[in-house]
Amino acid sequence: MDKLPVYDNHIHMSPHGRNVDALREYEQAGGTGLTLVTLPYPEVRIADGKDFAKSYEITFDLAARAREATDLEINIAVGPYPILLMSLAEEFGLEKAEEMMMQGMEDAGKAVQEGKAVAIGEIGRPHFECSPEIWDASNRVLQRGMEIAKENDVPVIIHCESGTTDTNRSLADIARKAGLDPGMVIKHSSPPFVTEEETFGVMPSIPASKTNIKEARAKGSDRFMLETDYIDEPSKPTAIMSVTTVPNKVKWMLASGMADEELICRICRDIPNRYYHR
Repeated sequence: MDKLPVYDNHIHMSPHGRNVDALREYEQAGGTGLTLVTLPYPEVRIADGKDFAKSYEITFDLAARAREATDLEINIAVGPYPILLMSLAEEFGLEKAEEMMMQGMEDAGKAVQEGKAVAIGEIGRPHFECSPEIWDASNRVLQRGMEIAKENDVPVIIHCESGTTDTNRSLADIARKAGLDPGMVIKHSSPPFVTEEETFGVMPSIPASKTNIKEARAKGSDRFMLETDYIDEPSKPTAIMSVTTVPNKVKWMLASGMADEELICRICRDIPNRYYHR
């Protein structure tokens, strides 16, 4: 058969990080594809809603460089990083901050329409306690992002709290309000919630630890993706996980009998293709 697919569903690149060199290392370890997710870059100060589009251009440029330097399949997700709402609200007031986030969401939609991105993300709400006003505004921005995803037939990648199955229930509810199939909602940094009772239709993207993988497999599921959330920060070279984690865990899954090649193809090829090749 062809080379076994190895897919990391959440990787960041940074202009001031290892960027292309990190992806070369990932490929050498056995990686074949990834979802490249935009981040707030210190190189672009967000002082206006249109500034988000400038930061997305950095992501597109980094992806282009990586495509030249590797044979990796690189699927791009862009969107206004949800935690920014808080700092923007402090600087400009919540009403203006929400308007700016909405503009960032609209420009993410434009990037999808132009074929530059294939997903909206990572979007959502703070993963920690915040004021009711920030929470409500975050959910309004999130719902608009889901509406844009529905309009463009692409998934959303969600950054939010992750501790309970109620999170997935909430995300599924907002998706339905937006007209988006909850199955098009990808929960980044998901616990190993993989059953229908745990996901409410949301797709889990699970940090690639042995503990998480064992728990997901113990439930008999092959409906999940693996990720590292590698942040490409030189001062933290293995954060959130090392860039080689997913290739190494795929090798471990095969060697340990945790998975066969068919299952690896399912989680590292078939599921990503369903979301990103539409």
